[in-house]
This record gives sequence, C-alpha cells and structure tokens, in this order.
Amino acid sequence: MRNEIIPYRKDLKEKARALRKDSTLSEVLLWQEVRKRQLGVQFHRQVPILNYIVDLYCHEKKLAIEINGATHEWKVSYDKKRTNHLESKGIKVLIFDDLDVKNNITWVVNEIYHRINEK
Repeated sequence: MRNEIIPYRKDLKEKARALRKDSTLSEVLLWQEVRKRQLGVQFHRQVPILNYIVDLYCHEKKLAIEINGATHEWKVSYDKKRTNHLESKGIKVLIFDDLDVKNNITWVVNEIYHRINEK
C-alpha cells in the first residue's frame, strides 16, 4: 500500500533541502539512529508537511519527530499550533529536547521505538 502524501506548501521544498544540508548536531545524532530502517520503518529528514517542515517523518506510521533546542523557548505558541495542526491531520508528533538527544539518546530512541510499535 502506498503511503499517503500529505500536502505541503511548494515553497518549503527548497528550504527543507537547505535544512538537510545544515542540520544541527542533535538532528545528525538522531538521524544516525533511525536511518536505513534501523527501527523497522523508514524515516526522512526535514520533510515539508502542510505549512511546516518537520525534523524527521515516517510516512507509514504518520509519525513526526521534532527536536526542540533553545530557540524554541520563544516559540511555544507556534510549536503548539504546529503540533495541533499536524495532529488534526492524523499525524502523531513526538517532541524531544535537544539536550535529551545529545545526553540521553538511548532513551529517545526507545521512546520512538515504543511509539512505532504501539497498537
């Protein structure tokens, strides 16, 4: 069965490509743990969905993963709006703190694994 394509703003495609080339350390660390179906599903980096670009996305599970660093302290209302909008389209959103990815990646990967395997 083909994965559902969720619409996105076309102008975000180039921005997503640029973000892939300029990833944060946390994004690179987590990508190394989930790429190549290491958790049994395929993830993509910096995926345009609706009006947003999510850090990691699994089409088959409709699972978005966001890594929030220090800049997100001032974006609380934006992050909440983004999460609500994505969830309204049936997308599950997992949000991790940048420091958790850097300091406790095993826990982060376990959380993702459990979410993937939820029934």
